[in-house]
Amino acid sequence: MSAETPAAPGHDEHYLRVFRRNFRAWRGTRPFWAGLFVMFGGLPIAYFPYANLQIGHLTLAMQTAGGSSSLIIGVLLVVLGFTLWFQKHVRTFAGVAAILLALVSIPLSNLGGFLIGFLFALIGGAMAVSWVPGTPPDSEAVAQDGTGAGGAPEGRDPDTTVLKPVQDTDAWGKPNDLSGTSPANGANGRHSAG
Repeated sequence: MSAETPAAPGHDEHYLRVFRRNFRAWRGTRPFWAGLFVMFGGLPIAYFPYANLQIGHLTLAMQTAGGSSSLIIGVLLVVLGFTLWFQKHVRTFAGVAAILLALVSIPLSNLGGFLIGFLFALIGGAMAVSWVPGTPPDSEAVAQDGTGAGGAPEGRDPDTTVLKPVQDTDAWGKPNDLSGTSPANGANGRHSAG
């Protein structure tokens, strides 16, 4: 390999740089941050009821309904977060389910993990519902010369095109207005009740 030989992308680069580029490409095609927020919401909801475990005598017991519901809600939120990462087509369902689980966690599990897990899950669910896949960039080459008078670029915004006026006659020249509103009969489109 000489100094003039170009480097092949992915082959002659450091593996961490290749991994980072591939991870960014993967992350950009799915609601990554929504899934991460939903998972971060599930962890404090599931953790806080069991924060004072005694491992010395192995006293692991779910004593209240709050403990079991916190564990169930937290695990479901973590599973929904992974679902958002790996099954992006169910993002609306997973987002709505995360929002509902976050709301249910307020009365059932220590104010939703002392509001930390509640807020993370609520924001992550909202991000999941609002996420849409991006469109690939247009790779069309501009074939026309886009310069106007004096070499200035000419604007070609499709929203500012001039449209032809709509004709109010059909093919035989008769008026095509069926609403009864015309200047001849004095009606302006508003109905009068008498």
